[in-house]
Amino acid sequence: MSEHFAYPVGLRLSGRRVVVLGAGQVAQRRLPALIAAGADILLISPSATASVEAMAEAGEVRWERRRYQEGDFEGAWYVLITTDDPEANATASAEAEARRIWCVRSDDAEAASAWTPATGRSEGVTVAVLTGQDPRRSAAVRDAVVEGLRDGTLAAPRHRSRGPRVALVGGGPGDPDLITVRGRRLLAEADVVVADRLGPRDLLDELPPHVEVIDAAKIPYGRFMAQEAINNALIEHAKAGKSVVRLKGGDPFVFGRGMEEAEALAEAGIPCTVVPGISSSISVPGAAGIPVTHRGVAHEFTVVSGHVAPDDPSSLVDWAALARLRGTLVLLMAVEKIGAIAATLVAHGRAAGTPVAVVQEGTTPAQRRVDATLATVGEKVAAEGVRPPAVVVIGDVVALSPRDHR
Repeated sequence: MSEHFAYPVGLRLSGRRVVVLGAGQVAQRRLPALIAAGADILLISPSATASVEAMAEAGEVRWERRRYQEGDFEGAWYVLITTDDPEANATASAEAEARRIWCVRSDDAEAASAWTPATGRSEGVTVAVLTGQDPRRSAAVRDAVVEGLRDGTLAAPRHRSRGPRVALVGGGPGDPDLITVRGRRLLAEADVVVADRLGPRDLLDELPPHVEVIDAAKIPYGRFMAQEAINNALIEHAKAGKSVVRLKGGDPFVFGRGMEEAEALAEAGIPCTVVPGISSSISVPGAAGIPVTHRGVAHEFTVVSGHVAPDDPSSLVDWAALARLRGTLVLLMAVEKIGAIAATLVAHGRAAGTPVAVVQEGTTPAQRRVDATLATVGEKVAAEGVRPPAVVVIGDVVALSPRDHR
């Protein structure tokens, strides 16, 4: 058998009987795929791992707590033998052969009539890899193919409708590796990318030459407001039959005005996909070694936009209420107003000595952190020349961070 190639085939096991002998670690790894395939699974084993037992308790498999018996494969389409009893395995394998049932053996692949490939899935595509008796190589090839399909580096164009569509993609806090797998794949499939200044710029360099990249900050506004002009650009390119990605920093719906764009697209009758992103409100503090919550210190955290001064009548923030909270306060877009914000919080009862950390350009190679207190943060930010984008973290969790992050 080893001199011949295995013939690959996909088995449709939905509603069909599959018998699994043994309920140890091998069965634990194989059962989820059989369950996902909709197989009618009979599990035969005197004992089982906790995870396999949970599958049986959930009704995903039928478990008979006994050893294999001749005739157990009656009516089966597929058999998986995973016990550690070589004699029982050989007897069971012989029954499967006699009944012309495909049989996989975990203890002796050469004695089996079928092999289990290393499999993975991405966007409706199943990848199955066989490399003879080298399962590590199979897994490595599988992982490389699946990763390429997910992030778009492996070209696999699909048939798609040329109707208009737009994806609002959260690009994460700045490090290009922190965009979601789906976001990276949609970027790879885009014809037009409308990008924010705070989006992960390095990702734009990876796009093919034919992709039109539009800097949202440079869209001519004319008689339109900036946001209205961006909305119109998305609509116009989508109606031209282009696949459009609106690449935004962080998450589209966290101070990103993503909902305004989604509403404009809906009014224009254009389908819109929202791809969540990792918000800088939690990822940037984490990158600087600051947990926004910690057992016994902070059981809550509040994220607030600080782009409007506390004394501005247009402000929608109740700073007095925030000052009374005991948890962590995370401020975005607050660098220019941090002195006034800190003074307001102190005036309403937050301790002047409360630790504060300001993290500039978090998750990027230019990341830096400035530590202060509410009493000193305004002067410290000015003296250190801190510039946007930066995230401000206020609370006792700041003092918990590892020393090497300070």
